[in-house]
Amino acid sequence: MQQIDPAELNATDVARLFRSGELTPSRATRMALDRIERFNDAVNAFVLVDEERAMEDATAADARWAEGKPLSEVDGMPVSVKDLTNVKGWPSRGGSLLSSEEPAEVDAPPARRLREAGAVMLGKTNTPEFGWKGVTDNRVFGATRNPWNTDMTPGGSSGGAAVAAALNMGWLHQGGDSGGSIRIPASFTGVFGFKPTFGWTPTWPPSNAATLSHIGPLTRTVEDAVMMLNVIGRYDHVDPYATRGTPEDWGVDLGKGLDGLRIAFAPGLGGAEADPEVLVLVERAADRLRALGAEVVETSPEIESPIDIFQKIWFTASLDFYDGCTNDECEKLDPGLVDNAMRARECSALDLYRALARRAELTQTLEAFNQNYHLLMTPSVAVPPFAANRNVPEGSGMTDWTEWSPFSYPFNLSQQPAASVPCGFTESGLPVGFQLAGGMHDDVRVLRACKAYMDAHPEAFPDAPKVH
Repeated sequence: MQQIDPAELNATDVARLFRSGELTPSRATRMALDRIERFNDAVNAFVLVDEERAMEDATAADARWAEGKPLSEVDGMPVSVKDLTNVKGWPSRGGSLLSSEEPAEVDAPPARRLREAGAVMLGKTNTPEFGWKGVTDNRVFGATRNPWNTDMTPGGSSGGAAVAAALNMGWLHQGGDSGGSIRIPASFTGVFGFKPTFGWTPTWPPSNAATLSHIGPLTRTVEDAVMMLNVIGRYDHVDPYATRGTPEDWGVDLGKGLDGLRIAFAPGLGGAEADPEVLVLVERAADRLRALGAEVVETSPEIESPIDIFQKIWFTASLDFYDGCTNDECEKLDPGLVDNAMRARECSALDLYRALARRAELTQTLEAFNQNYHLLMTPSVAVPPFAANRNVPEGSGMTDWTEWSPFSYPFNLSQQPAASVPCGFTESGLPVGFQLAGGMHDDVRVLRACKAYMDAHPEAFPDAPKVH
């Protein structure tokens, strides 16, 4: 059997090698576990690795492939899940001192779908406490580090999943996104991250801010993301917010290119501006999309900054959780989460009601905008990656993560699909991404455009963590 370098493989490559018999699930799983062993101490992406269970599941997948009876395209594929997703038999710590080592009794829908498809779950990836912020550190497991510079944050809250994708510690990685938590770390680590239309990738139990929450993939390629979406992107009645109508094949239009697509390029959105170094790279990406055949028009939907709307909902969710804790439990919470909860005390029921009405107006405006433009392009994040163990860039004068991520949460409020696509590196060698968002249920078109760009302009991945 030829020598195979796991660093060079994508999930689509692994599936092809499974079909040809050149690679077995157990060997692929061993490769992934070896990379976790080599790299995880430097980046802290995984907070739980279950080698014994993974190898048992991989051996079972070996037999199915040998018989020519795989359960699905991802049968035997090494994958990870975020530590906010319940996996039967594993604890869900969620980065919180309030959690326990008690194993979950049932799988959440993403985990159950992956298990039913035969995927090999390697373990769980790091997140801030209950996913409350756009970086990844917590009091239980510490900080996750950016593989391009371990002094830097990978973003969050799906920071562990993004780092695992960047370093190929497994090939499919499940994240969650309630305000940018897939797209922020995708941008900061140079991988592809996709937030589907709300309700199309079910989860359970719901988060405190359930109507903002989306489940999606973090991968090296669009095709790999589609492979995961074709498993987890199926209706499930246990999620009260789940909706029907998901594509039979999320990648049905991947080969169509950009001809005929009209893309609005908004360097700013709702008054938000990006760091000049970020904007230069995103503007270059807009020119590249134009050269690939898309009509790219520099324009922006006429919206006001939605930060107040988002914060009223997000902070109230924190307050709801905080008020359910005892005094002793409150002492164990991340101080930033507590600060958010305290800010919500100033918000009346009428304030929140009016914020929800403004949310509907924002959604209406963005959906109307998409009647004239197929897609909306923005920077993914307003700033480049900054130091780990900080909630905001040093010297920025900011106080909350929502101030440096103004391009992401508008599309949680609107519940529209949005992706982060890698588009280059800063002078200091840190990744930058651009965002493509579509109208509600226009996920296939977003994925189509992302693939066309990434095929024409592939970016590098780190060979190993760059320790500083």
